[in-house]
Amino acid sequence: MRNGPDLHFEQLAARWGRRLIAGVDEVGRGPLAGPVTAAAVILDPHRVPRGLADSKVLSAKARESAFGDILSQAVAVSIACVEAEEIDRINIRQACHAAMRNALRGLAVAPDYALVDGNDMPRGLGCDGETIVKGDARSLSIAAASIVAKVTRDRLMARMHKLYPAYGFDAHAGYATKAHLAAIAAHGPCRLHRMSFSPMRRSALFAPA
Repeated sequence: MRNGPDLHFEQLAARWGRRLIAGVDEVGRGPLAGPVTAAAVILDPHRVPRGLADSKVLSAKARESAFGDILSQAVAVSIACVEAEEIDRINIRQACHAAMRNALRGLAVAPDYALVDGNDMPRGLGCDGETIVKGDARSLSIAAASIVAKVTRDRLMARMHKLYPAYGFDAHAGYATKAHLAAIAAHGPCRLHRMSFSPMRRSALFAPA
């Protein structure tokens, strides 16, 4: 049994003649505020950074370290965000798909194949691919994408905290913690909030700050 992510899926794709294989993952599907962020990463199979794992099981320090290694050692890395206003307009599933498509299209080299975390394959990726359930724990390419997406979004939400300090975005990154819900109740939503999400619809009487 494999212990942690490896190159099994990448090697299978390579046997089918796929040379440039991108791992794709997104973060930020569940928060009440901020963008959904996707990353696409094409690893060099001969220069894989150490310590890659599902971003959710790594400490913030380990993610930051891996993030730098991925950027310096990968063949190509691309990041894409879909903001709250667009999430409200097209729904979160379509926003996740759009972010993943845009991340793939932003790669400096076009991938031959995409390994996508989950079980919901976006349309129009521009290349063949497959979904892998719990892919961030099984594929090194997807694990790398999950780390890049997570670090990018966390950094962005920390910057947004400076613009909207009342909500504590640097602590919870927009998720529905008790402190975040209390801040919304006290101050109403800001422009980063996803007004189509259920807790926010109950705050619809407040104009975004």
